[in-house]
Amino acid sequence: MTEVSLTGQLVCRDLDEVAIVVEHLAGHIELTLAEPGCVSFRVNPTADPLVWQVDEVFHDAPAFRAHQARVAASAWGGATTEIERRYTVTGL
Repeated sequence: MTEVSLTGQLVCRDLDEVAIVVEHLAGHIELTLAEPGCVSFRVNPTADPLVWQVDEVFHDAPAFRAHQARVAASAWGGATTEIERRYTVTGL
């Protein structure tokens, strides 16, 4: 099976969106790292206070798709749905 990697940026429009990310990020990371098939998951602030670097690796496509489904139905997914994502996915 092929690992699936996602890399890119979460781009906030303003400090209100940054506050949403800060409020929900720790729980999102904790839940993601506990998922079966999660190899690594990092969301880190960048030099730009509105931009977060996102890097994640999942064991295979089913694990990645399960993660995406969980996120869509999660508190993180609901709270951050309007925040821009600039992601590239490989391995699908």
